[in-house]
Amino acid sequence: MSEIGDFRAYQKSQVIFNMPKIKITLPDGSAREFDKGITAGEIAFGIGKRLGEDALIARVNDKLKDLFVPINEDATLQILTFKDKEGLEVFRHSTAHLLAQAVIELFPDAKLTIGPVVEGGFYYDFDIAHHFTPEDLAKIEGRMREIVEKDYKVERIELTESEAKKLFKDNPYKIELIDEFHKEKQPLSAYRQGDFIDLCKGPHIPSTGKIKAFKLTKISSAYWRGDQTKQQLQRIYGISFPEKSMLEQHLKLIEEAEKRDHRKLGKELEWFNFFEESPGAPFFYPKGAVIYNQLLNFIRAEYKKRGYQEVITPLLYDKSLWLTSGHWEHFKEHMFTLESEGKEYAIKPMNCPSHVLIYKSKSRSYKELPLRIADFAPLHRNELSGTLAGLTRVRKMSQDDAHIFVAPEMIEEEIISVLDFTNFIYKKIFDFEYKVELSTRPEKFMGKIEDWSTAEESLKKALGGKGIKYEIKAGEGAFYGPKIDFHIKDALGRSWQLATIQLDFQLPERFDANYVGADNAKHRVIMIHRALLGSLERFIGILVEHYAGKLPLWLAPIQARILTVSDKYSDYANKIKEELEKNSIRAELDDRTESVGYKVREAQAQKIPLILTVGEKEESKGTVAVRTIDNKVYFDVKVDDLIKKSMKNIEEKKVKFEI
Repeated sequence: MSEIGDFRAYQKSQVIFNMPKIKITLPDGSAREFDKGITAGEIAFGIGKRLGEDALIARVNDKLKDLFVPINEDATLQILTFKDKEGLEVFRHSTAHLLAQAVIELFPDAKLTIGPVVEGGFYYDFDIAHHFTPEDLAKIEGRMREIVEKDYKVERIELTESEAKKLFKDNPYKIELIDEFHKEKQPLSAYRQGDFIDLCKGPHIPSTGKIKAFKLTKISSAYWRGDQTKQQLQRIYGISFPEKSMLEQHLKLIEEAEKRDHRKLGKELEWFNFFEESPGAPFFYPKGAVIYNQLLNFIRAEYKKRGYQEVITPLLYDKSLWLTSGHWEHFKEHMFTLESEGKEYAIKPMNCPSHVLIYKSKSRSYKELPLRIADFAPLHRNELSGTLAGLTRVRKMSQDDAHIFVAPEMIEEEIISVLDFTNFIYKKIFDFEYKVELSTRPEKFMGKIEDWSTAEESLKKALGGKGIKYEIKAGEGAFYGPKIDFHIKDALGRSWQLATIQLDFQLPERFDANYVGADNAKHRVIMIHRALLGSLERFIGILVEHYAGKLPLWLAPIQARILTVSDKYSDYANKIKEELEKNSIRAELDDRTESVGYKVREAQAQKIPLILTVGEKEESKGTVAVRTIDNKVYFDVKVDDLIKKSMKNIEEKKVKFEI
């Protein structure tokens, strides 16, 4: 029986055959008996019609399964919908299959490759001589809608290697994947909807009719497996939702995001830009450098309060360092390497190994711990050109990076201190909402399992001690240790991973980094890796979009611009400018013979937080008219009062300015 049938009728019909029973335990802890062979889809409809209609996949004994797969043993069960991360991802991957089916029906010569889910949607890559156009996208969308209306049932097909190769014999990309899966001893499977079949691990949604709303967003080129030596493909991106209203809301969000795009604003405001001569490496112009340095100054001032010591370290290191650290084995593909005098070197992608060298440069006592070493050194990572995205995905960056060397008994207290520091930045300074994730031991990891268990437990205790709610991301830790990640939500509701706190037992082990304890014996030191803003470049990109370029007063490159009604008041305007600058307020004067309205609009376009207008009345009273970034206007504001309030706002790093 189909999962969309009547659940009670199904149960009644099965009594006749006296089917064996299985126990299904639901997320609330309740357990129910069902006939052996029941599907998750049928159980979902049994719980409630709405859940049955919304259900996309299921988690059965912690493994993701299709709703239509029979359950033949006692199991734990969770029904997943579009609201769940895994449900959303499967929904969009199923839409990628929908896209592929439409393309094959319209362009039979196209060869399918892969169609993964990415942040913000999905894509599918095609090997095809025809060059897709925007008109083609409209035709493909039309065919996709036809397939949705036919509501094809989705079926899973288990395959042997020979069956898979026979099925996809005309597609070299699928044959390559089949060989790869077989070598890794992964099961082979395909999914069918109508006459369309594609190689896929699954799971998938139960039918094409569930995909109610979608939009193909753009066309680009890509290389097979990201390798420039391989075949160039055409990539079609898209987005999908189970309801039309959700798509409409998303498209409005995209429209607003385009207005806030930091790449667009950075160029228009002359803050930063990018050039092909150095891909993935931002150029910060004078105004952009002010923003960058204000963030540095803020973090440096906090470091002084919190016992951090800043160091300056080299960028280029011998291969031997990376072999010892494990990065040569685990991270080499992301590193820029070079040769000199017959030796191999790498430009550093992170600071941790260089900080271990500093730590090991002399014998350390427990009395020196915790030792907090901070570094803003430029880092370089060899990101694929197709993944670069303005400031948010770069090759050259700097982090507010620090490494804290501790004894075991100091771990929890030090982690709590870093959690407090992070909360101070996100809540008090920037007023961000955030959520926290704890990522545990990955499949490929360094070190002993018992050390990993100790590290994970220490992080859990610190989070619990601060009453911080967190989600566990099983298997997503770094190869050298578990980590805590902070995800902030911006003004458009988008999530960004920023701060990270990582506990590392492995690097000290590999470098034989120790301290002399109170017992006069050597003990292995433990490292805490932490970056709170994360990449400064990425953080600036996020801030620009979050504030739509209207940065808080303390961060704005130009904090005030003085406009004259006519050039007769230039002397008075200059005096105001001098007073502002005496108090370290960054100010400009606009005494051009343009209308005040024109000059105001230009200042607003430049995102100036304080626009001060002066004329006869203001000069006679010693005041200014003030227009703030949120377009509120205040008249007869005394200059001294404005300076005092501005200085207080800057010192306290307030998000908003009020007269």
